[in-house]
Amino acid sequence: MSPVSSNAPHGQSPLRTVQVVGGGNASSSAHVRSLAAGLVARGVRVTVCAPDEADRAYGFTGVGADHVHVPRSSDPASVAALRAVCSQAHLVHAHGLHASFRAMLALRGRPTPLVVTWHNRALEQGPRAHFLRLLERRVVKAATVVLGTTSDLVDRARRAGARDARLAATALPGPARGDTCPDHDDPEGRRAKLRAELGATGRPLLLAVGSLDRHRGYEYLLDAAGSWRRLDPVPLIVVAGEGPLRATLQRRIEDEELPVRLLGVRDDVHQLLTAADIALVTSSWEPRSVFAQEALLARVPLVATAVGGIPDLVGEAAELVPYGDPHALAAVVVRLLADPGRRELLRARGAAQAAGWPTEDETVAQVLSVYDELTEPASPL
Repeated sequence: MSPVSSNAPHGQSPLRTVQVVGGGNASSSAHVRSLAAGLVARGVRVTVCAPDEADRAYGFTGVGADHVHVPRSSDPASVAALRAVCSQAHLVHAHGLHASFRAMLALRGRPTPLVVTWHNRALEQGPRAHFLRLLERRVVKAATVVLGTTSDLVDRARRAGARDARLAATALPGPARGDTCPDHDDPEGRRAKLRAELGATGRPLLLAVGSLDRHRGYEYLLDAAGSWRRLDPVPLIVVAGEGPLRATLQRRIEDEELPVRLLGVRDDVHQLLTAADIALVTSSWEPRSVFAQEALLARVPLVATAVGGIPDLVGEAAELVPYGDPHALAAVVVRLLADPGRRELLRARGAAQAAGWPTEDETVAQVLSVYDELTEPASPL
């Protein structure tokens, strides 16, 4: 581990931090679990304020952190509970917009430094989007430091009035407790079995993963799937995820007889990737897409929209297409399926790109250096 200080200000030790989590975002909760583990290993006292269900799912206490149940609500009782926990902290670190807003309210009138990490951005429209922009401005102006997981999130924080916004080194967290990868001894047998179960024997398998929400761009994926019916053999597209658009998407799939299966929520994305020929990300915006990272690490050729943090994340290790252009998406996939050499090149580039991503240890080291900077006692005149 990196030899980073964990001394508290004015000679006090250990450093006491509170991590505030909303509990509704899987990537931020997994990040906090990884961060908590690294901080505890370096002698930092960590208390995670999150709903009970988040601790059950991500095991904050299992890595040595204390856990205090704080609901996602910003009502006075929740804010008061958070304020009580934060009263003994040297520094508070909030993850996500709503958690950051609660932390800001809890720290009102106190000099405790507030670090905010933006893992994502709101994708709402209409009046709610205006409300969330106002919330963003209030949060970033109150924060001592804003860490953005992508460069465009850092730019967004600066435009909203952040006094100090920086790019966060964000690793892809390792598997949570209980995660296993079966059939290590027979990966090809597992791949063939899974492809057969999905109905992809003798045909290409394309995989998309993500909630069935508007911003995922699945309507354009279905548009592209219509043109792939002319291929021989016809590719099968499988989508792992659940959400409000399921009925709409399923109706289109049935009415247009599209070669698409909606799998619902799956806990075996790694296994699905081992069976896939191409991974697809079709969103209107993505941060450091977990699925894109998993695809490159699994050496699966990736086709993704050139939005948000994806271009910086993947570099030249993926085929990038404009959002909302099913013709471009369809054409790139057709070319990839017909060009095994290009697919092999993307696999090699993906492995090289992934090797340059921050590790969990580097992520913790960067965060702790920010903590030390903010809690360091002022030098005597």
